[in-house]
Amino acid sequence: MSIRHFVGGAVALAAVAAGTFGGAGTASAAAPAAAITVHGGHGGHGGHGGHGKATAPERVLSDSALVRASRALVHSARRHGNQHVTMVIMERAGTIRLVVRTRKAGPQTYESAKRKAYTAVAFGQPTSALTGNETIKQIPGTLVLPGGVPVKYRGFPIAGIGVGGAPDGRIDEAIANDVLAAIGR
Repeated sequence: MSIRHFVGGAVALAAVAAGTFGGAGTASAAAPAAAITVHGGHGGHGGHGGHGKATAPERVLSDSALVRASRALVHSARRHGNQHVTMVIMERAGTIRLVVRTRKAGPQTYESAKRKAYTAVAFGQPTSALTGNETIKQIPGTLVLPGGVPVKYRGFPIAGIGVGGAPDGRIDEAIANDVLAAIGR
C-alpha cells in the first residue's frame, strides 16, 4: 500500500463526492458536526419537496469525512499487517459513495466489502453481531461475516462501512472500526 493508492482513491473520491453522503456517528457516540452535511429537506421549499409532502433533511457524510475514511483505510490496513483489502461506504439508500482498494486486493474483495456495508447499514449493527442470524443470511445481498460496521447519526444508521479481503474477518472489522473512528474526528 502506498501513497499512490491513497492519491488514486482521493482522486476517485473527488469525482464521486460531487454530491453529499450519509451522516456520521457511531453506535456509542455521535460524530462531530464537521463530519455531517445536511442534504434535502425543507430548504427554500417550505419542507414540501415540491410534491406536497413534508420531507426530512438527509444527514450525509461530508466530503472531508470520506477523505479521512480513505486515509484511515490505507493506514489501518498497513498497521494490521499490510492487508490487501477493499473498503466500500454505502449510504442508507444503497448508494455507494466510496470505494478504496489497497494494492494487491483480490477481485472478490469488492463484493465482500459491498455486501458487508449493505448489511451493516440495513440492520444498524456490526456484521459480526449478526453471524448467528439465519434469517438475515437468507436475504439477498447480505453477508454476515465480520467486517461491516454501521455509521450512525443520533442512533439511526445512515451508512455502512464494509471491509473485505483480510484472511480473518476480525481484521476486516478492526480496520472498519478504525475507519469509523477517523470519520468521527
